[in-house]
Amino acid sequence: MLRPPMEAMDKRRHGDGKSRSKLLGTSSRKLSTRGLCFEEVNQWSQSLARLLESPYGTITFQAFLKAEFSDENLEFWLVCEDYKKVKSSFRLSAKARKIFNCFIQVEAPKEINIDHQTRELTKRNLQAPTTLCFMEAQRTVFGLMEKDSYPRFLRSSIYKTLMDSRSESIKV
Repeated sequence: MLRPPMEAMDKRRHGDGKSRSKLLGTSSRKLSTRGLCFEEVNQWSQSLARLLESPYGTITFQAFLKAEFSDENLEFWLVCEDYKKVKSSFRLSAKARKIFNCFIQVEAPKEINIDHQTRELTKRNLQAPTTLCFMEAQRTVFGLMEKDSYPRFLRSSIYKTLMDSRSESIKV
């Protein structure tokens, strides 16, 4: 099957997803939606934060973004959330460099769309990494997702189908 040039370029840029699991420290297994109820799915429409609080919501949103070849912002946000939990200063420094090289530096494999000032601030923060060194970049990316990809997700067939299937389970 031939891919349009843009999709092929994005596929090369995002890789096969295996490095993402390593960077996030999670498995790429999907959660079953068996325990998912209508109320939880409905709450996802209240805010992006509410969606990302739900493991089901995060996986569903990520599947939507992958289908659009635009999952680097969510991936970065999730990696930053994981990064904030690191306790060892040595691991903090090594992981910070890895995140920067993967998402922030110009021409990074999964470069996120942030302004020059935020990129430079983050670069300076890496000189003495803390759990907050990606805070501004993460805030920027969250804002981009909130204004762009999150509303598209709520209008998507993925979300609508899930809402329909969960509302049907209430009627049964």
